[in-house]
Amino acid sequence: MTASKDRLKPASPISILDYGAGNLRSVENTLSEIGALYELVRTPEEVLAASALIFPGVGHFGQMMRALDEMQVRGALLDRIQSGVPVLGICLGLQAFFAGSEEAPEVRGLGVFPEKIRRFRGDVRIPHMGWNSLEQTCETACSTLLANLPATPYVYFAHSYYAPVVDAAVATCTYTVTYTAVIEAGNLFGVQFHPEKSGPLGLQIVKNFVERC
Repeated sequence: MTASKDRLKPASPISILDYGAGNLRSVENTLSEIGALYELVRTPEEVLAASALIFPGVGHFGQMMRALDEMQVRGALLDRIQSGVPVLGICLGLQAFFAGSEEAPEVRGLGVFPEKIRRFRGDVRIPHMGWNSLEQTCETACSTLLANLPATPYVYFAHSYYAPVVDAAVATCTYTVTYTAVIEAGNLFGVQFHPEKSGPLGLQIVKNFVERC
């Protein structure tokens, strides 16, 4: 399975949230590979002007959320989500959609989902790092991000914390526990893995999001 390299032409560039951390370069390279225009956004005004937004994330939940608050973009992000703008959270970006995380119990997430992010436990290697398969919770036709992918695609993970399975999960992964791997709730999308590091399948997932935009 390979992603088409035909140039995509969304009405306006895909905005990538730049909060001073995250895998920006990899996300930029992926969008360039599929021919999508993009721009980095850093201010509330720029976020509010976004017609489609990617929220990349690596690192620490508390540091990320504090950075968003220092930039004063929390409200702008929630506005875009509530306004129906397509938003894709990647890894820690997906975790930001939840109420909070065991990684930083004193810090509030965006609270789109009331559950809290949890840490892997047990006699396993932490972080969970490497290639794992996704188990889709519905037929492929009901998922935007997983369209044109195999039934159990292999993708690349790198994380120590996970989101519990929620109603919006369209795919899960199992590593000591079964957890949310892909979220779709209207205009809100999230992946716990890194599509920008997942080869041709990852390209297809990002392409599916961009086509949705």
